[in-house]
Amino acid sequence: RAALDRATVLLSMTKGGKRIDNVWGSGGGQQSVKHLVKEIDMLLKEYLLSGDILEAERCLQELEVPHFHHELVYEAVVMVLESTGEKTFKMILDLLKSLWTSSVITMDQMKRGYERVYHEIPDINLDVPRSYSLLERFVEECFQAGIISKPLRDLCPSR
Repeated sequence: RAALDRATVLLSMTKGGKRIDNVWGSGGGQQSVKHLVKEIDMLLKEYLLSGDILEAERCLQELEVPHFHHELVYEAVVMVLESTGEKTFKMILDLLKSLWTSSVITMDQMKRGYERVYHEIPDINLDVPRSYSLLERFVEECFQAGIISKPLRDLCPSR
């Protein structure tokens, strides 16, 4: 009954009121989506500077938002597409493999992240002309590393 009452209050709030970014309960779910996106972006940038996979994994788990791990996958793949060197490519591949192997990122969250990239690739390609070929290469490497499934690899758009 308490949950229904709370849901009724949240759903009846005006647009100027509190948004429903925090309906997931206490902990990480109480943080706004904007804040979580910013935290994930900083986590990835810090990882690219330090190379510390365990620290990145710890920071991701401290956010306490397993339902939002697809954002890390999405942002990580976009970083690969926007990067100019092989270093980012390899480091993000290693990070995703580690997070996949340790089950921090689930198959569903991995799939959702990749599907978001696939959906956004036409827009990304406007800013990064070589993004289709780089995405195909990265997706193939992820498949070879066992990070993604064959059906997900086969969904990868190409020119």
